[in-house]
Amino acid sequence: MTTAAPELLTVPEVMSRLKVGRTKVYDLIRTRRLVSIKVDGCRRIPDDAVRDFIRRGIGEAA
Repeated sequence: MTTAAPELLTVPEVMSRLKVGRTKVYDLIRTRRLVSIKVDGCRRIPDDAVRDFIRRGIGEAA
């Protein structure tokens, strides 16, 4: 049994999902609140990381 690799999102795709600007996405990455990797110099964010970030935010608000 194999598990599927998470989809890797671009910064603009994360901006759209979170409804924030480019600077905010890079700030979340820089402060390690949003996990990312570099692929040949291009920043990519696993979709799981975005979902985890949203869940943590909902948990903190509750």
